[in-house]
Amino acid sequence: MENDFHGSAAPTISLVVPAYREGVNLHELAAQLQRVMAGLGEAFEVVIVDDGSPDETYAVIEELAAQRPWINGLRLSRNFGKEAALLAGLREARGRAIITLDADLQHPPDLIPELVAAWRGGAAVVHAVKTERTGHGPFYTAAANVATLALERLTHLPLRNASDYKLLDRRVVDILVNDLVERERFFRGLAEWVGFRQVDVAFSVQPGIRDDRRFSPKALVRLAATAMVSFTSAPLQLVTILGFLTLLLSVGVGSEALVSWFEGQSRTGFLTIIFTLLIIGSFVMISLGIIGAYLAKIYEELKRRPSYLVERRTAPDEVAARTRRTRSAAERPVVVHSEGPGEHDH
Repeated sequence: MENDFHGSAAPTISLVVPAYREGVNLHELAAQLQRVMAGLGEAFEVVIVDDGSPDETYAVIEELAAQRPWINGLRLSRNFGKEAALLAGLREARGRAIITLDADLQHPPDLIPELVAAWRGGAAVVHAVKTERTGHGPFYTAAANVATLALERLTHLPLRNASDYKLLDRRVVDILVNDLVERERFFRGLAEWVGFRQVDVAFSVQPGIRDDRRFSPKALVRLAATAMVSFTSAPLQLVTILGFLTLLLSVGVGSEALVSWFEGQSRTGFLTIIFTLLIIGSFVMISLGIIGAYLAKIYEELKRRPSYLVERRTAPDEVAARTRRTRSAAERPVVVHSEGPGEHDH
């Protein structure tokens, strides 16, 4: 089916692709998406968001958009992170169903017909669930499994083998974009949290063309911390538990000292005092760290800075104006005006 992205009619399906240093993958990705969507016979668009890549990623997006009118490209002013790039893509998407997938080809486009079929069957959220983790070392896999298990227990959200490969109904996207105004997001958790009818579709992770863009340990820790703080207050309860443990320790040490004094065997207890102070100090620092994480979250939200800034886009002004109608008044991304082809002013 021939698509006219620049036409007035909204497409049935939008595909949102966040990209960071993915220039080498995009031609193959566009070809695979075109083949799969042609088989579906639905009007579609592809929104590719360049998350401030230092390489040729946006130049490739501009080239693809010039050749294929169903591709719309955005370039963010810097690297804001995948969560921000996903939000930018969701805001631009015009379809009745929106599919999010990675640009590295590890999310197989051939699964799209199954996702669409589940949506047409009445599902508002369709999760593509990984059958296994491949292409990662044992340490990475173990750390990811432990973090996921902890998040599941604390947030009560089914996140085991979850991915960012999802199909969302338009009403769900409108809620994510307009009603949930938090700045630091955990997309996988929010997609579960909204409720509605949800369906899982299993898939095997495909090997990517490049293998050097995995999350670093620091990025994984930050994502896990964001998810934890955003969806549960359980860590704050740990502060109370540590307080009770400190109380029990104090009672135990104090009782032992009193018994020794009454028996006339009182000792200086230098080691006991040092040990007790170290434990109490550790509990205090851990508690301050947990409280600080929540205070930092509140601080970031109260600043009300936009989640991202758009530097340029490939879509013409009238198309961009139509997509902006879904943006929340609480957070409007700022476009940085700069010279260059394919840019326009807000």
